[in-house]
Amino acid sequence: MSTTTQTAQYVASATASGREGRAVTSDGRLDVTLAAPRELGGSGDGTNPEQLFAAGYAACFASALGLVARKRRVEDFDVAVTADVSLSGSSGTGFGLGVVLHVELPEGLDPQLARELVDTAHQVCPYSNATRGNIPVEIVVD
Repeated sequence: MSTTTQTAQYVASATASGREGRAVTSDGRLDVTLAAPRELGGSGDGTNPEQLFAAGYAACFASALGLVARKRRVEDFDVAVTADVSLSGSSGTGFGLGVVLHVELPEGLDPQLARELVDTAHQVCPYSNATRGNIPVEIVVD
């Protein structure tokens, strides 16, 4: 168990047996079969860590955008975020991740306000804070 300098407001716990196996959260709400994607020589018959990371990052960033919009009193703020997580490298050189976040904002939103909301959300989102300086993250406003 690791220690942190901050008191945690919430701790999620999951156990996995590897890319070919199973991942289960401590509360049992998530229980998935894991399989390497066909593109990496696997069966593709399950989900993979990159998909789980993409889902988590997309959900977190969308929530951060909603929080920032509420604080700015932006009404009717419907947003969708798609996270494309790429895996690159090799076993010899090491593997790395990259992320492209595609953000769909409400039509008619002032472009300057949209950029401010996205930039602020990128500062607030825990996934963005965790990845900053560690992996490339590109944000595309669609």
